[in-house]
Amino acid sequence: MPFATTLHVRDHCLCLAAQRAARALARRFDAALKPVGLTSGQFSLLMSLNRPAPPNLGSVARLLAMDRTTLTANLKPLRKRGWVESLPDPKDGRGRLLKLTGAGAEALAAAVPIWTEVHGAVDAELAEAGPGDLRGGLRALA
Repeated sequence: MPFATTLHVRDHCLCLAAQRAARALARRFDAALKPVGLTSGQFSLLMSLNRPAPPNLGSVARLLAMDRTTLTANLKPLRKRGWVESLPDPKDGRGRLLKLTGAGAEALAAAVPIWTEVHGAVDAELAEAGPGDLRGGLRALA
């Protein structure tokens, strides 16, 4: 295979570009959220639980585009810290509901101003490219 093919893929592959951008954004948010003891993934997970009623595992997995096994593994450190609890689903005895605890809500509240600042900076950097268009395109792909 010619090296020119490698260069073409590097310069045109949407999947590669999205993966690289996702990693760079995750590193940026991870560094910013470190003082409150969260990673960007944990922030997203806690935010997904910030609802009027506790969601079931399946709905959170769908929202975060994770399989249930990965979600369960990601919940483990949050449960250990007392930020999330798992409750029996009264509508389905086999199901579980995920609840943000008071301590989890406090951690999330401490993280939101950091997220807001970093997110604003990212939006400003993307101003010429149209961050709203980018979000729309990414939603369409998801």
